[in-house]
Amino acid sequence: MAERGARVASGGSRARTLPEIVTTPDELRRLRLEWTRSGRQVGLVPTMGALHPGHLSLVALAQRECSTVVVSIFINPLQFGEGEDYLAYPRQLESDLALLAERGVQVCYCPTVDGLYPDGFATKVVVKAGGDLWEAARRPGHFAGVATVVAKLFASTGPCRAYFGEKDVQQVAVVRRLALDLDLGVEVVMGPTIRDRDGLALSSRNQLLSAAGRESARCLSRALTKAGEQFRAGVVRGVDLTRAAASVIEQEPGVELHYAGVVDPSDFQPVEVASADSRVLVSAQLEGVHLIDTSRLGSPLQLER
Repeated sequence: MAERGARVASGGSRARTLPEIVTTPDELRRLRLEWTRSGRQVGLVPTMGALHPGHLSLVALAQRECSTVVVSIFINPLQFGEGEDYLAYPRQLESDLALLAERGVQVCYCPTVDGLYPDGFATKVVVKAGGDLWEAARRPGHFAGVATVVAKLFASTGPCRAYFGEKDVQQVAVVRRLALDLDLGVEVVMGPTIRDRDGLALSSRNQLLSAAGRESARCLSRALTKAGEQFRAGVVRGVDLTRAAASVIEQEPGVELHYAGVVDPSDFQPVEVASADSRVLVSAQLEGVHLIDTSRLGSPLQLER
């Protein structure tokens, strides 16, 4: 782990200071008090590391809106179910810190599992938002794990703006409800999904795919595109648009469709008649890797890179 004030090479002869590494809730709370006294607007970007341009777009958004930005890196065991990829999830703290240094991030919160969940930890936060379908049904307990760790992050950071990616839109709904219901003074900001030019949504889990698997994973974004094209051609029945998206994934060899749906973004319930604001949700598994994607029906996919 990097020490405070360590230097990292960046851009040839230039060097940037690595972020200050904070490892305990008490350390982060002490910094928060300093920031509060000086009237700073704090931005929090929660991540599980293995940073990619999607994460960095959230960092950039936070830096535009806030005077102090904290990036957390913590692979949260509570949000992984039995048989999921907790142990295989990419861990690359050194390169993550270098990326954050290049972008001028000053503080990185890197708690340990024992630090956040010490012996005797017995609390679980359950948020009934975002529906009980899709990711909630596919991964029982997942959102309780997310809500529990996010509640702890918000408790340590205090009132702030917190930045999450659109790809995890159902998660964003859970976190927004958590912040609202518990009066945490946190504004949850959703940044757009960042994609490669071939349409694949950026994800840390993409690193776990082979070259062939990555090519197959493009079927998720193609499914979203197909549903959007059908909608703009006049198809509005939710069941027909769902079928159009699902068929794209089902036809891809080696890919297992988990779900496809066209939903109301306010409650994630399937819609009978779709509108431009309706969301398409898709999820699939290939090579043992769980992938999700989403888009608004009325918005063609934006290829950001």
